[in-house]
Amino acid sequence: MAKVKSAYFCQECGHESPKWVGKCPSCGQWNTFVEEVVTKEKSSSGYQSPSKRANKPIAIQEVESTNEARIKVADRELSRVLGGGIVPGSLVLIGGEPGIGKSTLMLQIALQLANLKVLYVSGEESAQQIKMRADRMEHDSKNCFILTETHTADIFREVEALGPDLLVIDSIQTLHSPKIESAAGSVGQVKECTAELMRFAKENKIPVFLIGHITKDGAIAGPKVLEHMVDAVLQFEGDRHLTYRILRTTKNRFGSTNELGIYEMMQNGLRQVSNPSEILISQKDKDSSGTAIGATLEGNRPLLIEIQALVSPATYGTPQRSATGYDSKRLNMLLAVLEKRGGFRLGIQDVFLNIAGGVRVEDPAIDLAVCVAIISSLEEIPLSSKTCVAAEVGLSGEIRAVNRVENRIAEAEKLGFKEILVSKFSMKGVDTARYNIEIKTFSQLGEVVSYLFG
Repeated sequence: MAKVKSAYFCQECGHESPKWVGKCPSCGQWNTFVEEVVTKEKSSSGYQSPSKRANKPIAIQEVESTNEARIKVADRELSRVLGGGIVPGSLVLIGGEPGIGKSTLMLQIALQLANLKVLYVSGEESAQQIKMRADRMEHDSKNCFILTETHTADIFREVEALGPDLLVIDSIQTLHSPKIESAAGSVGQVKECTAELMRFAKENKIPVFLIGHITKDGAIAGPKVLEHMVDAVLQFEGDRHLTYRILRTTKNRFGSTNELGIYEMMQNGLRQVSNPSEILISQKDKDSSGTAIGATLEGNRPLLIEIQALVSPATYGTPQRSATGYDSKRLNMLLAVLEKRGGFRLGIQDVFLNIAGGVRVEDPAIDLAVCVAIISSLEEIPLSSKTCVAAEVGLSGEIRAVNRVENRIAEAEKLGFKEILVSKFSMKGVDTARYNIEIKTFSQLGEVVSYLFG
């Protein structure tokens, strides 16, 4: 029998230390070390590789290049975020706030894959609870199997007997491996269970989806090494009190990390939103001041979003600067440009900015839309709801070019906008004759202000 040993692990990054320390030398966090058992008697439980032969080094020229076909899913939003479908043998981690709809999303995908055998392993709900959720959905599948188990040895035994084409684990924090003598959800257990599932996925070419909890700061719960072990990390975001949900990827070994999927939570499950621009732009009876429409890009998908600004005199001396869905530091920079280059007295005004629809945008192409929304609110002059803006603003007040302006123009034309304001430097080599939307080009912020508010 091996001697039982223990060590201290950082709950944030997984750093191991033989003794307790107050500050983690790896990630710099305080009071994050907990004691865990790292060695116990040898056990043959858990996932065992069918091949005992050690791997040998191979010249890269001798490795066969194979283009494995991705597993196509009916969910176009998930397919876009993953880069075109599910890669065989991939390990995908999906996280989100409690009650946001992670389990609903994965169960819905499992039911949609009617041609594949899917095993849904739940450590948090009973089979009856999962069945109740499945009954509310419009999909039905005879190839979706439910297993309520938390012990990895029992899970792999049932997997070997069933032979599924896809495995869903809900959630990784509930699993318990016999190789580690600590509570489920601890750093050691999460690392060991994920390692076993990773070996299983790679050796059997079966994709595995892991549902993970998040911390109060919105990060994936558990050690940071967990995100390094998996192939893709998806974040399911949104407000539980609102209907729309956003699926974005923060890591993807098989595709871009800039893609975005949008869903609407309904009584019978999650509905895919094929044209998100329509939900991100408010429907109004008449034009109002302080709103502007900006054209942004999320991966390959162009989006038209509504920027709302409210400018009012500062009542308490120090002006307030508040931004929702937008970088507050960039907002302060644009306010300085408007005051210095545009002559607008914003130093004595409270400025509140909101990106409608609950999305967060980091694309600099909406700089000009932010500026014109602020000026519109300050001057109480409404902008036309048929005008769209796509340009970056520099510190000297110049209107800078943005990438892939053709996609932005095409999206604005498709949604019925009459004109779009862009930088004249963006239009080099662009055939404007093929568009049925009026394209206005500018080089300085003052030209835009004169055109819209002059």
